Amino acid sequence: MRSNHDFRKFYHRLHQEKLHHEKYRHLKHGEFPDWNYEEFRSMRRSMKFFRPIGFLLTLFLLFLLYYWMGLKAIGVIFALILITKEMVHFIFYQRLEKKVFKPIEQLKNGFTEIGQGNYNVSIQPEVQNEFAQLIHSFNEMALKLQESERINQEYEENRKNLVANISHDLKTPITSIQGYLEMIMEGYVTQPEQLNPYLKTIYSNTVYMNKLIDDLFLFSKLDMDKLNMNYEILNIQAYLEDLAIELKFEFEEKQLEFSYRDQTDQDYPVRIDGKRVYQAIRNIVDNAVKYGPEQDLKVVMELSKQEEYVCINIADNGPGIPADRLPHIFDRFYRIDLERSKDFVSTGLGLAIAKELIEAQGGKITVVSISGEGSRFTIKLPVQK
Repeated sequence: MRSNHDFRKFYHRLHQEKLHHEKYRHLKHGEFPDWNYEEFRSMRRSMKFFRPIGFLLTLFLLFLLYYWMGLKAIGVIFALILITKEMVHFIFYQRLEKKVFKPIEQLKNGFTEIGQGNYNVSIQPEVQNEFAQLIHSFNEMALKLQESERINQEYEENRKNLVANISHDLKTPITSIQGYLEMIMEGYVTQPEQLNPYLKTIYSNTVYMNKLIDDLFLFSKLDMDKLNMNYEILNIQAYLEDLAIELKFEFEEKQLEFSYRDQTDQDYPVRIDGKRVYQAIRNIVDNAVKYGPEQDLKVVMELSKQEEYVCINIADNGPGIPADRLPHIFDRFYRIDLERSKDFVSTGLGLAIAKELIEAQGGKITVVSISGEGSRFTIKLPVQK
């Protein structure tokens, strides 16, 4: 029951993106903002029609003046006034066409492109006025729509990958548990010495499924920015020494090698959530174990100081990460072992969670790797002043 609730929270972010998309939905379906464009076009046509009518009327008035008054001075004055008026009107209409009508026509065409799904549209303003500012705002909106569409497609692809990965990673232990339970229930296993390995396998699979759900729950909180951090001032030397003792003990049980080196000259205080930093380090170390050699694996953790940061370096002698995959290892849902060549249980969230946990505390995380030689992750945490 809890997993369903957690998954619903996970998809809350997708819902937020859909709401953002709904904000501009009317543009995508060709429904333009609240203006009566047909009325605008009618007014523009009317002005174009009445402009020559006004000019002809002026000529008619001039004809009457000359007919009634001949070439008297007053007739000439009236003629000059009317000619000046027409010139002013002509200049005014030309400026109105350039500064008002044409920008509105450009915006209308831009909205039409967006309504047809073309978010790459961009309008170049020809004048610098309020309409130019409106055009700049339109271009910004088009860029946001383009980015929103990209994010929506990315999340949809990630959602599909997540469902596929979770389906695979949950089905494997569930099938194993079901098979062992059926053998026990059908009486194939009766002796305690035979039963214990079955029960241990069932237990380890249930532990894994619980861990998988916890990781997804943590990821959903990070994704919605709802993870509460319990900050405290810790001395980094003492903190890492305790963690190193724990890791060394676990590695020795697996007959693997772990070592810790402290290169700092004093115990620097850091303001961190110790539990979340521990999770980030464990995700990196667990990845080294999962992807490293089954024998002779060596992991070295080192503490050092660099400018305003304390640095936690975690290096291994594993197979390394191919150069073409290295830029993506912190992406959500990304799996280095794309072919699942080993029976690893991973949803591609471990390093993404580690990165977000560290960055949420003002830190940084980087990696360098050489294929065939190993990888080195560096966690930087700001020193408390």
